Amino acid sequence: MVTYWCGPAMTDAVATQMAAGGWNVVWCGEGELDIVQRHHLRGQLTHPLLAPASLDDPKKREQLDALIARVSQHPALYAYYITDEPNASQFAALGRLVAYLRERDPAHLAYINLFPTYATNEQLGNKGDLVTAYQAHLRQFVEQVKPALISYDHYQFALAGDNPQYFLNLALIRRASLDAGLPFLNIVQACTWAPNVMRVPTGDEMRYLVYTSLAYGAQGISYYIYTCANHVGGIANADGTPTPLYYALKTLNREFSAIAKELQPLRSLGVYHAGMMPQGTEPLPKDAGFTFDPPVSAMSYKPPERVKGALLGCFGLAAGTKAAAATHALVVNLDYKSEMVFGIRGPASLEIFDATSGRWLPANATRAELRLPGGGGKLVRVQR
Repeated sequence: MVTYWCGPAMTDAVATQMAAGGWNVVWCGEGELDIVQRHHLRGQLTHPLLAPASLDDPKKREQLDALIARVSQHPALYAYYITDEPNASQFAALGRLVAYLRERDPAHLAYINLFPTYATNEQLGNKGDLVTAYQAHLRQFVEQVKPALISYDHYQFALAGDNPQYFLNLALIRRASLDAGLPFLNIVQACTWAPNVMRVPTGDEMRYLVYTSLAYGAQGISYYIYTCANHVGGIANADGTPTPLYYALKTLNREFSAIAKELQPLRSLGVYHAGMMPQGTEPLPKDAGFTFDPPVSAMSYKPPERVKGALLGCFGLAAGTKAAAATHALVVNLDYKSEMVFGIRGPASLEIFDATSGRWLPANATRAELRLPGGGGKLVRVQR
């Protein structure tokens, strides 16, 4: 799933641009679903009736039932948009709505997005230190709302440096996703809404966000924003012309989709860092089936500097979290400003995935040398 936040009204011209750029889920109203279908996209429906209050008003409930009956059979429908960043006090009501939609249309998910780790306890509606409050928030969301997807946002690129909680947030979401048996989606920064505080990411930084999300097991990615008059950057300007990020993401979106498809049948068995170790990260265990050869040297980390080193996302069919059982590994260069070469050694002869062609290419050895652009990655697997 490749999508966005804050897009323009859906027209044939907009849909053409999004499809050409590799987006596959777009935001739309009921009357725009035919446009979405024409361009072989899927639509996330927005409508004022998609709110818990509709269930408490007999007239609105009747109107909601009629809406579901109309759109649920449309081939372009993908999801119902419900709300953004709810407080835990809203979970019970949201759970009622999600259950109501699921009963009447089990084929389409109800989409709710969650806060990042740097939300306050008051915003979350939970108590405790940062990790305790956030874990409780995720647990309550899963138990009370019973979603089909976990989605969250985290924006890390400030003028003063990078938010040090990025990998902590990924790790906590990954764990909640695995525990619940649900896919997750990461909403990443593609603009600035406060030019005196936050910066517009570069194409290399977007590559870093795409590949780190994949390495932690994300099956979806979304960009904040597509276009918005009072934001700088984004994917398109107010007049619809593409920004530089559009052209960078045009390639990255297809790479994300190709790699996510390869990883979809697998389970994330572990995510390991080498080099710098920001909060929430783990080193590669000694019994790992995939290792760095030569090892990546340890480096001190002082936030808010950018993280350097490498990331190894391990995947396989086995249950549990044993890195030794991994059959696939996504290797990521965490330094988004520099090209790096990493040697990766596997438990048997390796194949390397070409995300452009969708083909696996034999390395003809148990070791492969990967030349990775800033923030880039490569998927490898044990040769079949």
